[in-house]
Amino acid sequence: MKIKPLKPFVPVERHDTIRHNIISLLESHTLSAKDISVEIGISEKEVGEHLEHIQRTINKSGRVFVVKPAECKKCGFVFRKREKLKKPGRCPVCRNESIYEPLFSVGRK
Repeated sequence: MKIKPLKPFVPVERHDTIRHNIISLLESHTLSAKDISVEIGISEKEVGEHLEHIQRTINKSGRVFVVKPAECKKCGFVFRKREKLKKPGRCPVCRNESIYEPLFSVGRK
């Protein structure tokens, strides 16, 4: 059996960074992390990490990172004080696991 030599890993050529692509998407649309992952082509977990970094750094550039908080589908509880950007597991009021995802956008000051 012949052993094929390994070829070096060549990353996908990108002209903009992933974070620049996410910011440009959020400037024109209000999207959830799942929607962003579909548009950009990365995992939802990666999107969460990028969003946390964008949230910390975007205010320095004269823009505002806007988060519409998650909401329970059953009782309407809104997760206003939640610091994490990912979708919560269950509602603290009714214990329902059916929750609308938080939505993100970027606007001008």
